[in-house]
Amino acid sequence: MKDKLARNISIYRKEKGLTQEALAQKLGLTYQAVSKWENAQTMPDLSLLPALSQVLEVSIDKLLGYAYQDKKITIYEEEYKTPEYYWGLEPSRMCYRVLELLPPTKHLRLLDIGCGEGKDAVFFARNGYDVTALDISDAGLDKTKRLADKIGVPIKVLKADILDFRLDSNYDILFSSGVLHYIKPEYREEIFGNYKQFTNTNGIHVFNVFVNKPFIAPPPEKEPNAYKWHSGELLGYYHDWLIPDSSEVVFDCNSSGIPHKHAMTKMIAQKVSEIK
Repeated sequence: MKDKLARNISIYRKEKGLTQEALAQKLGLTYQAVSKWENAQTMPDLSLLPALSQVLEVSIDKLLGYAYQDKKITIYEEEYKTPEYYWGLEPSRMCYRVLELLPPTKHLRLLDIGCGEGKDAVFFARNGYDVTALDISDAGLDKTKRLADKIGVPIKVLKADILDFRLDSNYDILFSSGVLHYIKPEYREEIFGNYKQFTNTNGIHVFNVFVNKPFIAPPPEKEPNAYKWHSGELLGYYHDWLIPDSSEVVFDCNSSGIPHKHAMTKMIAQKVSEIK
């Protein structure tokens, strides 16, 4: 709790363009008090949380690391409430690359970031990985659990906003498909730094991102919380890792019922031991 609160105060203070001193002045405190909060040396008094929440313009729940319950983060929440699986049940092709590169011949922890309705997470669990599935959608997580129960595999599910979530334990595999455009550009360096830090040596990250191209029209889905990526941007965060695979593709999509195209970067990166 203390570490989450410390990190969130720092994140939302910077998002508001406030220095530690400026935040302290608004709260009638010394900047040393704010510094101690952000370094997790102390926690704000409970009586200060309403004022802190008001100044930073985030809910107390969000400050404490709980996902928003009243804000629509994903446009797919209603789609996931239907009996049908919006994205189908066929696993992403990237799943098979994980099996090729890091097969579960030993205990391997895998985190599916933005699992949606769980088709990829369940595929990994069926193949012997120790899977944690993360998403902001209650309906998506419910479907993930139902699908895992139907197949008879264990999966840990976790509700979290990708902007707030940070790793605090190590994984061997981080997997994310069609989700990372929800990360604001100003958060990316810090978030991917966290992902890399809490990845075991020889572990892999298997990610894709939608990239902006001037010759491709914007998608028909109006996503208020989506942020553009550019060609090569994702790869730049992994300049110090081995890159077994990196490609960019343009493909047809009909997910909304309206034919359209996407450009996407696909990347596999592996954390290898440094030479001493």
